Amino acid sequence: MPNHPAPLTPATLRAFAWHTLKPHTSLQAALDALGFVQADPIRAPARAQDLTLLQRVRGYRAGDLERLYPTLDAEEDMLPNYGFVTRHVQALLHPREPGETRIEREHPGLLNEVRALVQERAEVHPREVAAAVGRGRVVNAWGGQSAATTRALDVLHRRGEVRVTRRVGGTRLYGPAPHLAALREAPLPTPERVRGAVHLLAALYGPLPEASLGYLVSLSRFGLPHLHGELRAASRTAVREELTGVKVDGVRYVWPAEWDAGALATPRGVRIVGPFDPLVWDRRRFTHLHGWTYRFEAYTPAGKRQFGYYALPVFQAERAVGWANLKVEGGELRADVQFMPDIRETAALKKRLEAELERYRQFLGL
Repeated sequence: MPNHPAPLTPATLRAFAWHTLKPHTSLQAALDALGFVQADPIRAPARAQDLTLLQRVRGYRAGDLERLYPTLDAEEDMLPNYGFVTRHVQALLHPREPGETRIEREHPGLLNEVRALVQERAEVHPREVAAAVGRGRVVNAWGGQSAATTRALDVLHRRGEVRVTRRVGGTRLYGPAPHLAALREAPLPTPERVRGAVHLLAALYGPLPEASLGYLVSLSRFGLPHLHGELRAASRTAVREELTGVKVDGVRYVWPAEWDAGALATPRGVRIVGPFDPLVWDRRRFTHLHGWTYRFEAYTPAGKRQFGYYALPVFQAERAVGWANLKVEGGELRADVQFMPDIRETAALKKRLEAELERYRQFLGL
């Protein structure tokens, strides 16, 4: 396996990781470069997908992805978590065979009815399906109650039998997915699918600890459930033969072999990034490279939170120096920013932080 000749340090790896924040001139260019953008419904102050794209698309505004989605090469799907992928990436995920689901056992025949209704129309709202088919309510994956027909749509979407056509007020609308039907008839070869998924993860989150790549592969069983064994084997092959790998402080890091760790740009300015941003997603890497542990605490009881409901890591150049809780009140952006004890709050830092907050105001349309 190729190895970088010069010894790397946590500082150089931090700068290397900064490459993920490369700016793009269009939303489509950013989606093409990333391949996957994780989604989350919480708005604090905006959804996770918008926070990720803010850092990579010049002039991006909150909601642009949802607004422009019907015109983009973008699909809602899962690898390794739920989010947005390009069709090139989606071709790695389908056909997907998740097995029999609870909704099929409890409501025999429901999937066939919902499937037929979607195929009749170019687009359906879950309320239309519920009205046309009916069936009561079931417990969803989060312990709440969902219409059985909505859960049926989720299952068909997971299997690639329908696609999300767009969202209205955050609600997914569905329609036929002929491009995925074509993949069921003529899928990509399995080795190409699993190798492509492993390399996508290594590029999206790299450089990352080898152990973290293994964790991502284990999560990806949700995106490629029936190919999990092949995915793990492809991961081992990639680490052994295809990815560059070095040890830093005893931790083995891997990244795509074509990346040049010697051509590092010097990171500048202050960035406030979302909790699911590729720059901070891997908490193992974050703790090792930045020397402190960041936690996402939206689901932690308020009295036990250390950082806040939806704390966003704050970077000065390539180093994570603190966190910010941002919210909009009375048409204004309120920012509670906390720094690590060893960070000097210089005039330059405060000026760059204000510039980043101003960028957030424009992003939020304030």
